[in-house]
Amino acid sequence: MPYAALMYRVKPGHDDEIAEIFAGFQRMDTPQVRDAGGEMAGRLLGTAVFVKDDVVVRMIHYEGDLAAIGRHVGGQRGVHLVEAALAPFLAEQRDTQTPESFAAFFRSATMRRVSELTVDTHPAGR
Repeated sequence: MPYAALMYRVKPGHDDEIAEIFAGFQRMDTPQVRDAGGEMAGRLLGTAVFVKDDVVVRMIHYEGDLAAIGRHVGGQRGVHLVEAALAPFLAEQRDTQTPESFAAFFRSATMRRVSELTVDTHPAGR
């Protein structure tokens, strides 16, 4: 089950305000992700958010299609509430008001995965 990370820059000196915004995050209506035809496309297993100085990194643990995950996340009310609250702290403003514009941000902010190690793939764990 893969991980993805999204990174974006914020104005430095606002770690506590940003942490408070994410502390009040409204969970998604369902972790199940379906495609346009209603078929299961993935599942969001968990997320974590990290902030330091001028960088925010959001880790996503998922299964299935990452693009479908991004579209699903972009349609969630809680995500739009967080985006609105974050706007004053962003180093660069972005359009995330529609599921499509959020999906575009999601694609551009996704970091390149260079390694992913789990207990399932550890030679001693077999």
